[in-house]
Amino acid sequence: MSIRPRQGPRPVTTSTNPHTQLDQQPVGTAIRDRLAAVAFALPGVREQDSMISVPGARALWLAEGADGPAEAFMVGSEFAHFHPVPSDQSLHMMLPPEIAQEAIAAGWAELHPVARRGLLPPTAVMVYAPRDDVECDVVAGLIRISHSFAEGKWDAERL
Repeated sequence: MSIRPRQGPRPVTTSTNPHTQLDQQPVGTAIRDRLAAVAFALPGVREQDSMISVPGARALWLAEGADGPAEAFMVGSEFAHFHPVPSDQSLHMMLPPEIAQEAIAAGWAELHPVARRGLLPPTAVMVYAPRDDVECDVVAGLIRISHSFAEGKWDAERL
């Protein structure tokens, strides 16, 4: 797979928990709403409060079919979550190792600080808030990969 490079500098983020994106947020919530609609419409996904993030975070949980490896989940069958708006529109998600590395190298993501300390697997990343519709499409693609990884259906060879 080849992820196109993200334009511009990386956003400023906190280096500790809560891991938060501090700048480069989209104006309004239209892009965020579009992305959430795509995410929560994925097969087998249910929305519930995150068990690992700040209050108000909207988590993606697999209701059934959570057959992915342990490193595809943050806690339980939670594989991604949206941070609460309006202050932070970034996401945390679990990505297959090769995609996590590629997303980081292309400027779309960074390793979660807890993963840097070895307390979460290196599949745990922050994906930066999309600033426009083109970036929303890239982030939606990463959510789909995270979902496939959690379902145990990720196959790097097919892409």
